[in-house]
Amino acid sequence: MANRLTQIATRTGDSGTTGLGDNTRVPKTHLRVHAMGDVDELNSHIGVLLCEALPPEVRTLLVEVQHQLFNLGGELSVPGFELLKDDAVAALDSALEQHNATLPRLKEFILPAGNRAAAQAHVCRTVARRAERAVVALALAEGAALRAAPQQYLNRLSDLMFVLARVLNRMDGGDDVYWKSQRLAAQDGGGD
Repeated sequence: MANRLTQIATRTGDSGTTGLGDNTRVPKTHLRVHAMGDVDELNSHIGVLLCEALPPEVRTLLVEVQHQLFNLGGELSVPGFELLKDDAVAALDSALEQHNATLPRLKEFILPAGNRAAAQAHVCRTVARRAERAVVALALAEGAALRAAPQQYLNRLSDLMFVLARVLNRMDGGDDVYWKSQRLAAQDGGGD
């Protein structure tokens, strides 16, 4: 990625196209541009989450995730280029295992709620899923031109953000906010 931004308002996108990292121009509606934008939005939402009070190990993990998402965005911006390494996916697997081991088993669905940090982690989770869908759509459209690591990374990251939301809800003695299923309440004898 030898090109560095020296000016932000270039006006080259005024016609509805944008430049990729390989100097080709594509419509701003191109699947690749959608995927890049969703990854960028996800990274921005993680930046908002980092404004919250977080355990140091979660903060360190999320800062590393931001760097990897930047790598992923760079990879998406240059067709055929590889920036996101397979060990980034393995690192998410390890973090998932570590943080999930601290949580009680789920018996019911939870709502995307709780304290502010947990709620923001849920926003990150949903944006990660959208980014994953955009990368899958791009991979389907371009076939073998896209490696598996980008969609694997986003899949694991959305799982991790769910787990981290649960971890963050437990800060200061809190808990998840559980969905009140009418069907399950009736099965337990608590329904009408």
